[in-house]
Amino acid sequence: MSDETTGMLLGLIAVAIFSLTLPFTRLAVGGGDAGAGLSPTFVALGRALVAAVLAGGWLAWKRAPLPPRSALLPLAMVAIGCIIGFPWLTSIAMRSLPAAHGAVLVGILPLATAVFGALLAGEKPSSGFWLMASIGSALVVGFALRQSGGSLHWADLAIFLAVLLAAMGYAAGGRLSQTLGGHQTICWALVLSAPVLLPLVAWLCRAEGAQLAAASPAAWSGFAYVTVFSMFIGFFFWYRGMALGGVARVGQVQLVQPFLSLLGAAAVLGEALEWPTVVFAIAVIAVVGTGRKMQVKRG
Repeated sequence: MSDETTGMLLGLIAVAIFSLTLPFTRLAVGGGDAGAGLSPTFVALGRALVAAVLAGGWLAWKRAPLPPRSALLPLAMVAIGCIIGFPWLTSIAMRSLPAAHGAVLVGILPLATAVFGALLAGEKPSSGFWLMASIGSALVVGFALRQSGGSLHWADLAIFLAVLLAAMGYAAGGRLSQTLGGHQTICWALVLSAPVLLPLVAWLCRAEGAQLAAASPAAWSGFAYVTVFSMFIGFFFWYRGMALGGVARVGQVQLVQPFLSLLGAAAVLGEALEWPTVVFAIAVIAVVGTGRKMQVKRG
């Protein structure tokens, strides 16, 4: 297979992993009927700290060299966007929004990633590519508005901000992974964020000890998933895929993520899955397939 095809397939694996992030986050924070949950801040910061421990172990096992000084800024962008910003804001939103509703809002992430890819990674998508990305994003935003009766909840703003931060982290990490490697990119970003996370999580454990002890097994299982898969393993596939296939093009695979998340919300949380979802899913997949054929010049 070509590097582009391999990158797309790796990106699809990552998206399948990431698609369960919102359902398991909602499970972790006790949204809906999930039972006693953990606080959104603990879920966001705690999962990052545990993943940082895993990342440190991987780097030690591989005897990875320290990243160059030039990598520190993009690693900081990955940490702010993907390790802290997106998890924290989505954890807050999942206390009040159904996972299915939040999932469709995340559907604008491919367009945001393409924008940051053009700004940070030197990529130049064609006008046809931008058209397909805009159509796909319009489909998922229209679906979100339809699901919510034509208006947006305040937590929707948290999701949109989370999307912008994640897109920044995806683009910065995707570009860096071309030289540093996908595995090292996410691992070093996690390890470098640990000194900030450790005192915060320690304080949360002390302040929220009773809530942590009362949290249901379901909440802890949700926390385990977003820690091991969403925060760690998924990025191995994601950044490697972007390094091979390009930030903008591989980022378009995320257009199918909302609908995989809807299936996950139905399976994990028992949220209703309606037939219009299938129609929108088919339309979005068609847009992804068309967008994949559009030209993207890589810097």
